[in-house]
Amino acid sequence: MTKINADQMLLALLRENARMPVAEIARRLGVSRSTAQSRLERLERNGTIAGYAVKLSGGYLSNQIRAHLMVTVSPKLTAQVVKVLDSMVQVRTVHSVSGSFDMIVIVEAPSVAELDSVIDTIGALDGVERTMSSIILSTRIER
Repeated sequence: MTKINADQMLLALLRENARMPVAEIARRLGVSRSTAQSRLERLERNGTIAGYAVKLSGGYLSNQIRAHLMVTVSPKLTAQVVKVLDSMVQVRTVHSVSGSFDMIVIVEAPSVAELDSVIDTIGALDGVERTMSSIILSTRIER
């Protein structure tokens, strides 16, 4: 197993369970515990691993309504729009994209009414020229 492959496998294991014990990581990688610990610490030190996050349960997520919101933004106001989006707790992710839209914004709310309100709020932001939304019905793969 090369260094790059070992690191990629270690990262895949952490994506599966960020709280996986180092002993389990070592066992699954087929290396000693100290080797696994050293690789993990190196990835943290060099910034490859920037932190650890909470993975929400399917039960919680099934009670949330999520949507992709495609957004076209006036180029001079992009930073301002991103700053407002960053302050909205319902905004989960903002992607800058190529094509006919400038951003894909993933939004989440506990009800259709609240999701509609969030989408309206984003559409009314100064600098937002156009939006198009698609409600996420299910997630087939998420890593």
